[in-house]
Amino acid sequence: MSGHSKWSTIKRRKGAEDAKRGKIFTRLARDITVAARSSGDLGANPTLRMAVEKAKTANMPKDNIERAIKKGTGELAGGNVDEMTYEAYAPHGIPVLISCLTDNRNRTLADVRRIFNRQGGSLAEPGAVSWMFENKGYIVIERTNQDPDEIFMMAVDAGAEDVQTNDETFEIYTLPDELHTVSTALSNLGLKVLESELLPKPKNEIELNKKETIQVLGLIEALEELDDIQGVYSGLGISQEMLKQLEAA
Repeated sequence: MSGHSKWSTIKRRKGAEDAKRGKIFTRLARDITVAARSSGDLGANPTLRMAVEKAKTANMPKDNIERAIKKGTGELAGGNVDEMTYEAYAPHGIPVLISCLTDNRNRTLADVRRIFNRQGGSLAEPGAVSWMFENKGYIVIERTNQDPDEIFMMAVDAGAEDVQTNDETFEIYTLPDELHTVSTALSNLGLKVLESELLPKPKNEIELNKKETIQVLGLIEALEELDDIQGVYSGLGISQEMLKQLEAA
């Protein structure tokens, strides 16, 4: 199981706390607004469809979703949001990609720099880190009492590239163009899809000791607390043993 997947599991466990602060809905709304710029038609816009499905999974109110779409199509004001990706190195040379949606580039850059100044690491030039990642479809399936081998075969038959298992979920990777097809197929088979999105997956991962791992995760958490941050993706590898130590901490 990849470092990103393990870290995603930890993040999901604190997701309810984030939702109470309203940050999840704000981020989901921005995703929908940006996706709706090309078209507000869910049938013709798979990116928007995925953003809306993710919002529904998070129990985002229907009115919020519709409002975010209208901002993107220009029917409502407030759709002036820019997409940006920062490339950086976390402490101990861990490559990091930081996905942002913002209405103020200078503010976002200043906030990100402040985090790196406090937590260690540094911003990098465009292209310095992105080549270490590849875009993949990422699907999270709720794990109950299913047979992992059966889920693996179902996912592969639907077109998945890889299936990784942990105690709570099955995490499935696909080619970018196959994400919606595989997600829909698994849902139609009665599996509960918790997440379905495109994300950068590291080509290689770097494992660190516990102290160093906590330092890198501290940087990631600090970045994710910023309102303009949509996602933080790193090349940090986390073993099963390390994950248990982190969960117990």
